[in-house]
Amino acid sequence: MQPLAGPVAAARLSDLPVDRMPQRTEDHVVMLVTAGQGTHTLDFVTYACRPGTLLWGRPGQVHQFGGQTGFDATVLAFSPGILPTMPEIDGLRDLVADPFAATCWQPAGEDEEAIVAEIAQIGVDQARYGGTRLGTALLAHSMAVLLMRIAALAPPPPAGPAALLLGLLRAELERDVTHRRVEEYADALRCSVRTLTRASLAVTGRSAKQLIDERIALEAKRLLATGEDPVADVGRRLGFDEPTNFGRFFARETGQSPGAFRAALRRSPAPRVPHQRSALPGRLTPRSA
Repeated sequence: MQPLAGPVAAARLSDLPVDRMPQRTEDHVVMLVTAGQGTHTLDFVTYACRPGTLLWGRPGQVHQFGGQTGFDATVLAFSPGILPTMPEIDGLRDLVADPFAATCWQPAGEDEEAIVAEIAQIGVDQARYGGTRLGTALLAHSMAVLLMRIAALAPPPPAGPAALLLGLLRAELERDVTHRRVEEYADALRCSVRTLTRASLAVTGRSAKQLIDERIALEAKRLLATGEDPVADVGRRLGFDEPTNFGRFFARETGQSPGAFRAALRRSPAPRVPHQRSALPGRLTPRSA
């Protein structure tokens, strides 16, 4: 995926030079399916898509395109920098920043009509005003409205001290995605392991250690899928001193060795049989003429 020329890019999926290999982007990518039926894989979860399906990929996530004939979508890619006020909006902080937040919806009724209209207008404004100061401001506000409409589809976010502490844990994980003991994360957050674990269980039903391990395993899959570094180097990058320790960790979390995971993606980069239905969600540039 190529860098954006401006803060927002809008295109049809069928006009983009995408392939079925895993692609990682540092931008937000919103896709609204407009024609056909197919699949889209986001961070190794494959979603069944039909007209009206909305997908939202966050920075750092891995996209895999199914490549089905007749399948098309409107694609919006935008840089995180145009959303400086998003954390102030209730419910949107986690939806923007959490790598495990919902990514796929199937809006209906008035929600669908409003989202379709917002995306269509963004495409029009990008074509008419893109590259101007007015256009930049207009597109930034339009994207904020679109994301708020998407956030309205999600259930209310958890609140209270436990949710706040969990948010701090997620922020610490994103600041430095490396394999560390729960005690180290608790020390960084100035709380006890017991308090951190209790908060995690209360909000997610999973322990703090499980959340940390899930995030490290996800980052490992992203690096293995989109890079060429040897497995040992990927492990060291994630904080594992010994390749064998990384291998055992990865196999425990995913059921595969790192090498087998990478090889399987090379053989079949985008599964055609979906294993998750849409409920709701790079950089992409149009082909030259």
